[in-house]
Amino acid sequence: MSSSYSIADQQARFANAKEINDKRYLEIESVFDGSYLKDKKVVVTGGNRGLGLEIVKRAYECGAQVFVTCRSAGDDLDGIATAYEGVDVTNTESICDFAKKIVQDHGPMDILINNAGYFYGPEEKVLDDSLNFEEEIKQIDICALGPLRVTSEMVKNGALDNGSKVVIITSQAGSVQWRFTQNPAGGDYGHHMSRAACNIMGALLAQELKQKDITVLLLHPGFNKTTMTKKYEHIWEIEGAVEPWQGAMRVLHETGLHDLDDSGKFFNCEDGLQIPW
Repeated sequence: MSSSYSIADQQARFANAKEINDKRYLEIESVFDGSYLKDKKVVVTGGNRGLGLEIVKRAYECGAQVFVTCRSAGDDLDGIATAYEGVDVTNTESICDFAKKIVQDHGPMDILINNAGYFYGPEEKVLDDSLNFEEEIKQIDICALGPLRVTSEMVKNGALDNGSKVVIITSQAGSVQWRFTQNPAGGDYGHHMSRAACNIMGALLAQELKQKDITVLLLHPGFNKTTMTKKYEHIWEIEGAVEPWQGAMRVLHETGLHDLDDSGKFFNCEDGLQIPW
């Protein structure tokens, strides 16, 4: 694999970062540049908790005007973002209503960060009869169709226009090539299928929206210590998992580095290298 690509093995990747003292990987705050966010209008889906909430906080600190879509907002957003409640990424009508309302309230957005996601806890296997097809469909609906619904409705209703940027928070789990390294025993179907579906959607979306000069970026945020990854907490330290605020800085830093020339590419926010499909 070319050196322009990240390392598939998570432990080897973390070890390599320590060996070469990769500050970006090990200490993102030392290289972070969020200056491009000043006075930008940014929408974050699912920005009321976890990684999404930390992205909201960091974007606000960098001078962005931040808007959050969520089903229900808490006090954490007070004073730093405007929340649009009742928005469900599986419900097209609620997204359409939001898109129309935000244009009416604030005009077109500069950046959309599709962050809302879902991760089913149990590991699914054929051989132990633990497949959950309903959960698999739910993950695909939220993680793959969700970003497509939101982006589509925002484009159609004028909430994203020429020069806007769409970020899709996906996962290394969507890399088919990396399954042979990261999942040698197979299994865990729903999570990986949903992220692979998300990635092909993002690539196609990037191709289509080029005619409107809208950049689409697919970003693996890195391994973050969130509720969503808690089932892997036993390997957090050996695989270099970071706190959500660091993951948020990684995402925002990477977002600022790319324009239309990189639209449709799949980047690892840990080291800034691409991930193979």
